[in-house]
Amino acid sequence: MSEIAFHGITKTYPDGTEAVRALNLRIESGSFTVFVGPSGCGKTTSMRMINRMVNPTAGIITLDGRDISTVDPVRLRLGIGYVIQSGGLLPNRRVLDNVATVPMLLGRSRRAARAAALEVLDRVGLDRGLADRYPAQLSGGQQQRVGVARALAADPPVLLMDEPFSAVDPVVRAELQVEMQRLQAQLHKTIVFVTHDIDEAITLGDKIAVFGRGGMLQQFDAPERVLAQPATDFVAGFVGRDRGYRGLSFRSAHDVALHDIRTVTAEQIAELRLDQGEWALIVDGDGKPGGWVDVTGVEAVRGGKPLGESVSAGGSLFAAGGDLRQALDAAISSPSGVGVAVDEDGVVRGGVLATEVLTRLAEQRAAEDTRRNQEFFDQGAS
Repeated sequence: MSEIAFHGITKTYPDGTEAVRALNLRIESGSFTVFVGPSGCGKTTSMRMINRMVNPTAGIITLDGRDISTVDPVRLRLGIGYVIQSGGLLPNRRVLDNVATVPMLLGRSRRAARAAALEVLDRVGLDRGLADRYPAQLSGGQQQRVGVARALAADPPVLLMDEPFSAVDPVVRAELQVEMQRLQAQLHKTIVFVTHDIDEAITLGDKIAVFGRGGMLQQFDAPERVLAQPATDFVAGFVGRDRGYRGLSFRSAHDVALHDIRTVTAEQIAELRLDQGEWALIVDGDGKPGGWVDVTGVEAVRGGKPLGESVSAGGSLFAAGGDLRQALDAAISSPSGVGVAVDEDGVVRGGVLATEVLTRLAEQRAAEDTRRNQEFFDQGAS
């Protein structure tokens, strides 16, 4: 068990700045909680109070019911994993010794700590061949994975993550988010994750704590409820006008129809016959998509131009059976107007149409309205 609770927490600095005000919050054991909000709203300060890197002015924080102010701060921190932006790695230590740092501080032998570090590198998807490199020899994404590995090396029940992915590019950031979801599904840590990115919060969090100016907690709820029912005008504004689109992430696309797509290999393009406005999907020998080609592209190929000048990007791919947001994005970002649904191996399963995704959304909402009306009727009858 590793439940964290804030009881009337306030943090006021000597100059009178109130960073956090009257915070009451309970973080369930084994949950992934995201603190989100604009700069200066107290989210990082609140997280750093959990491991006593910042001490509150008033109130109590408990870990499994124990007041953390009664625990030696060094001992407390050795039992809590901590990941910061850019990994926070020791530049003069090899990857292996960076990861082994906390186990050694806890008294494990160097050999045992390094053996455990290698296992953790495997867990976070890093090649053991990187173990002898120094942080400067790694990419940004690799450094962040090492940072996560170091935080997990002593198997702490609590993991604090302070905007860990904000310094990497969007592609690497998405990969790291998927990796965190995979790790949490395996390890069930109590994770507190700080970000200013609402999309990242929605992707990762079981619960989202939205902080506003002046360190006030505006809403603490499941991400789908934050999107559908923002508690304050501030939350509605912070989540953004496209919160309805983001909310599609929590709606299944399982019943959206998949249509046949005309496919062609690169070798077959020269013989392809398409009418004006028609598209064909280029696939490799395994049936994995590579891009779209239209009638203009075919003429370009026949005219002797390189294939790269005639093939349009394929748009976003949609994992068959995923959510409505993925399905709609795949359809509207595709040059053909057809989203490409692929199976877990990346092989084309069929195509989805934006109009049919929206139809499915309307059907789901109608079913929800019917269910709510029935529940209201049943309650009245009882």
